[in-house]
Amino acid sequence: MKILVCVSKTPDTTSKIAFKNGNTQFEDAGVQWIINPYDEWYALVRAIELKEADASVAVHLITVAGADAEPIIRKALALGGDEAVRINIDSNDSYTIAYQIAEYAKTGGYDLIFTGKETIDYNGSAIGGMVAELTNSAYVSLATKFDIAGGQATVTREIEGGEETVTTQLPLVVSCAKGVAEQRIPNMRGIMAARTKPLKTVEPFAVDALTTVAEYELPPAKTGVKLVPADNVAELVKLLHEEAKAI
Repeated sequence: MKILVCVSKTPDTTSKIAFKNGNTQFEDAGVQWIINPYDEWYALVRAIELKEADASVAVHLITVAGADAEPIIRKALALGGDEAVRINIDSNDSYTIAYQIAEYAKTGGYDLIFTGKETIDYNGSAIGGMVAELTNSAYVSLATKFDIAGGQATVTREIEGGEETVTTQLPLVVSCAKGVAEQRIPNMRGIMAARTKPLKTVEPFAVDALTTVAEYELPPAKTGVKLVPADNVAELVKLLHEEAKAI
């Protein structure tokens, strides 16, 4: 069985967010880049667990990004991926990214494609569904548990107000959420091995982007906190009604 894990680089959550060129581009100077946590902690680790349970499983990694993403993909290899590919295009258009992944996946004969449920920068949750459509595969989102036996996958996923469990045949695209696996840290052996694992660069497949960024905007600054004594319920109700407009 072959598994393709989609890996994205995202800013560390402690990074200072700023924009440039008339608020049309993200200012990446001084930003610490990390593997998107949903890709690393859940999608990649679950794929590695499947490989550990079955030595015939191959885990390949894919990222759609410029050369500055290579340290990120090397870290993912250190966790246990077998090989990786970087598609050499830097885009924030979800369709463009999904198209690149799908076109490459078609050439590799993959049984499973794992993504994180979303990236922590754009929170779009769009890539998995698009890849499934473009590869004519089944799709299950928000997976909190994933098992496979006899070529059939059993997936538990989050739904409004609870969970549901579905079964489906391969090929399959799954977006992974918290619960599907537990976070791992690369060990020294994995870090050393990652240096020699294949990481190839592929030029992008021709496609027209469907969206462009018109402008970025920071959220309004947070206001100060008003403390109301526990015995002054009338004042609390007044503030909630007149200022917070919550009641």
